[in-house]
Amino acid sequence: MANFSEQWDQLKVLVESLEVDVKKSLRGNKSAGVRARKGLRLVKNSAASLIRASLEQPDEAADGAE
Repeated sequence: MANFSEQWDQLKVLVESLEVDVKKSLRGNKSAGVRARKGLRLVKNSAASLIRASLEQPDEAADGAE
């Protein structure tokens, strides 16, 4: 489960780091737009990895929740 938690934290940090470039891109900075799109592709790949990790983890947490 630590792997899933670590990946979730990394995804949150990645999204937060995009904020500056997205705002600059909205003001017309083309270089920031390129960086924002690259970062969004990283978010997409990280989210896919997070989904795979959630499917691979054992269902122990679900058994305790009932």
